Amino acid sequence: MNLNKQSYTLFAQAQQYFPGGVNSPVRSFSQVDSQPIFIKAAQGAYLIDEDDNNYIDYVGSWGPMIVGHAHPQVLQAINAAAMQGTSFGAASALEIDLATMICQLMPNINMLRFVNSGTEAAMSAIRLARGYTKRNKIIKFAGCYHGHSDSLLVAAGSGGLTLSIPNSAGVLADLAQHTLVAVYNRIDSVKQLFSTYGNDIAAIIVEPVAGNMNCVLPQDGFLQQLKELCLQHGSLLILDEVMTGFRVGLGGAQEYYQVQPDLTILGKIIGGGLPVGAFGGKAEIMRLLAPIGPVYQAGTLSGNPLAMAAGLATLKLLSTANFYYNLTSKCLYLADNLTILAKKHHIPLQIVTSGAMFGIHFNHLSVIATEDDVKQGNLSQFKTFFQGMLQEGIYLAPSYFECGFISSAHEQQDLDQTLAAAAKVFAKL
Repeated sequence: MNLNKQSYTLFAQAQQYFPGGVNSPVRSFSQVDSQPIFIKAAQGAYLIDEDDNNYIDYVGSWGPMIVGHAHPQVLQAINAAAMQGTSFGAASALEIDLATMICQLMPNINMLRFVNSGTEAAMSAIRLARGYTKRNKIIKFAGCYHGHSDSLLVAAGSGGLTLSIPNSAGVLADLAQHTLVAVYNRIDSVKQLFSTYGNDIAAIIVEPVAGNMNCVLPQDGFLQQLKELCLQHGSLLILDEVMTGFRVGLGGAQEYYQVQPDLTILGKIIGGGLPVGAFGGKAEIMRLLAPIGPVYQAGTLSGNPLAMAAGLATLKLLSTANFYYNLTSKCLYLADNLTILAKKHHIPLQIVTSGAMFGIHFNHLSVIATEDDVKQGNLSQFKTFFQGMLQEGIYLAPSYFECGFISSAHEQQDLDQTLAAAAKVFAKL
């Protein structure tokens, strides 16, 4: 592989204009003791950097590129929409078309509101939950990340874990005190919070699959027990499906794990990778939003026609026969064979999968269920593994606390090339 001379030059320039040289902390490569790769193009399952190195991509723009980069049908839809104008700041039929499809595929969403990011969706859903219940507090889980709004940057995962900053400076204590933190997969920790603050808990917000502390699955009955507690105490259950929505299955994690949320948060997949988000749920709750209700939320670019067109094209591709069967089969093939290779080289490794999401844990534990379990992983081994795989042309998330993603564009030869690269790297660990 060529040296990353151009990426290093660009990074030096970027540091003059952007804090840390990046526009999102997870791009910084700081946890892997390296400098970020600058990408100039992407096609199918591949990224091409500024030095013309090709990488098999398992990040997929952090999840939404489920049909691969630059899919012809998605590009065609974007181009057709762009020819009609890139933004209206007004209502369009495309918004109705995409909303209709989402509501058909996710029966727990009767009405929704489009926004521009997952952060905005989570922030707005919590405001709506508080407005509906007339309560102040929310419960979140240590290691789960729901965007960077102030009340949610408490015991956050993802970038916060990567940089060892679970709480952000600039977050007011008056806001943080209303965010209660429980332990993912430990229902007793939730019950304890309800026993103390039950009359003032507006909602539980949870990633159904915790994808921002590597990848941690919900244990049997955990999500259902959260729903039961909400029903008992008059609180709402908010499922953050920014990552899992339309990725673990066509009906999202809520269909896969058979749980009925009151509100659902969706993210970039519904815009085909363009900036978009949405929150939705029961009509009774959603009708509290302005302009017909007292809970205010607005966005000039919400329902942007380019994102709506790309989302429609993507969801149509996902709805084709055997799409998820084939996607999940690829993910399991990669996970099973990586595990076999690691065992051959006596490396403690556990790979967790849900649909087309996977997490690589360099961890000796037989079950990984909580944030503390994830933190017992061998970050030094991961760093060496990441650097070795990158040199072999395999692009993984540059953080131990992030998921990997398979797309329909990954072919058998890509998976086998990845396994061959892993065999080389494992031999050096």
